[in-house]
Amino acid sequence: MHPATAGPRRSNALRAAALLAVGATALTGATATARTAADLHLPAAFHLRPASAGHIDALGRVAPISTSDCVSQIGIHCYSPLQYRQAYNLDPLYRQGVTGKGRTIVIVDSFGSPTIQHDLEVFDKQWGIPDTQVEVVKWGDVPPFDPTNGEHTGWAGETTLDVEYAHAVAPDAHIVLVETGVAETEGVTGLPEMMDAEKSIVQHRDVDVISQSFGATENTFPGFDKGDFKSIESLRYAFRFAAAKDVTVLAASGDNGATDAMENGSDLYPYRVNSWPSADPLVTSIGGTQLTLDNDGRRTAPDKVWHDDYGAAGGGVSAVFDRPWYQAGVAGVTGNHRGTPDISMSAAVDGAAWTYESYDPTRVGWHLTGGTSEATPIFSGIVALADQLAGHRLGQLNPRLYALAALPPQWSGITDVTEGDNSWDAVTGYKAVKGYDLASGLGTVDANRFVHSLAGR
Repeated sequence: MHPATAGPRRSNALRAAALLAVGATALTGATATARTAADLHLPAAFHLRPASAGHIDALGRVAPISTSDCVSQIGIHCYSPLQYRQAYNLDPLYRQGVTGKGRTIVIVDSFGSPTIQHDLEVFDKQWGIPDTQVEVVKWGDVPPFDPTNGEHTGWAGETTLDVEYAHAVAPDAHIVLVETGVAETEGVTGLPEMMDAEKSIVQHRDVDVISQSFGATENTFPGFDKGDFKSIESLRYAFRFAAAKDVTVLAASGDNGATDAMENGSDLYPYRVNSWPSADPLVTSIGGTQLTLDNDGRRTAPDKVWHDDYGAAGGGVSAVFDRPWYQAGVAGVTGNHRGTPDISMSAAVDGAAWTYESYDPTRVGWHLTGGTSEATPIFSGIVALADQLAGHRLGQLNPRLYALAALPPQWSGITDVTEGDNSWDAVTGYKAVKGYDLASGLGTVDANRFVHSLAGR
C-alpha cells in the first residue's frame, strides 16, 4: 500500500511518460521543458514514491504561478488554497469564526518530513494563512530522514500535501502528524504500525478526525484469493476504537479509477477492484473531482469526476465488506456490497494543488500535486469546521451523509456530480449520474451550507 497521491500506480515506464509529456520546470519557472527520466529522479521502485508520482514540477519553482499561466506554460490547471476557499464557499464560515479552533486533525504518514514546520510556514506566508505549530508524534522506530531515499521523499511529499491542505481549510485546528517507521506497499506491510498508532492517538488524545491518504488493494491481502478476509478484519481495531470515541475516520479512495495496484505495487489489475481502508464501512471514503476554476477560484464549468492523463478517482464495490445499513438507499447501485466513494473533493492533476517543499535539497520550492490524497486532507479540514460549529465530535459521518443527500442541495450543501467516469488503464469504470454513483459517491460540497447541515446548526 502507498499514499494515494496522484500519479497513477501504473508501470514505471508509463508513469515516466505521463510526467514527461507535461514536462518539468526549471527553478525560474519561466518555461516548461521536457526532461529525461533521470532528471526526474524516478526510482526503480516507483510505487514507493506515492506523492512524487503526482508532481508536475520536478525541480520546484521559486514562486507559484496563476492558473492561466499554468495552462499556458505547463498545460494543466493549478490552484492555490485561496482558490479552493472560493470554490468550496469556505470564506463565509471563516467570517462566522468557524476556523477549526479547538479541534484536532490527525494525519498518519510513513516517515513524515523533517522540514514540515518550515514548509508550512512558507506556505502560510505565501497565502496569508495564520501559522500553526504541527505536533509531530513518532510511532515506532522511525529512521533518520534520507533525502536520497525515494521511499522517504515520496512519503515526505505526501506528508507535506496532507498537512498544508488540512491546515489551509481549517487554519485554527490543531494538527498532529503521526510518523510511522514502516512504509506501506501492498497487502498488510506497514498497516499494523499505522493502526496501532491510530488507536493509541485516539486513546490518549482529544482527536476529532483522522486523515488517511493511503490504501492497499483488497486483493493483495493474504487469504483474499481463498475468500478468507481475516487479514483485513484483524486490522479494523483502530476504526472500531475510533467509532466508540466518536472520532471521524477518512481514507482516500485511490488514484487508479475502478482498478488498483497489484502486490508488486506498479502493475494494475485488469479488472475492477477496491482498496482498504477506503472500503471499510467504518471509514468515510473520499473520492476525487476535477475542478475548472479561473484565477480567482470561480468555477467556469461544473465539477466532474477526476479522470485525466495522470489518474482517475478510485471507486467501486468492495469484495470484502457487505453493504452497510446506511447505503440501503443506494442498494440499486452498490448491490449487496459496500460502495465507494462516499463524497468527493478536488483531486485532479489537471487541477493540481500548490505545495511548498524543502525536504529534498535538490528540489526545494513550489510543486504541483494532486490525487485523492489531496481530497482527503481537504475534507478533514471541513470535518474539523463542522465539529467546531457543532461543539462536539461528529464521529462516523456516513449515516449523516446519506441522510443529508436525501435533502435538497440548498439545505444539505451536497452538490451532485453528474459528469465524467473513472475508467482507467483499459478497465471500464463507473459513470457519474444523477444521485449516488461509484465514481463520485454522493457528489461534492458547498462547505458553508454543508458544515451547517452536518453540524445541525
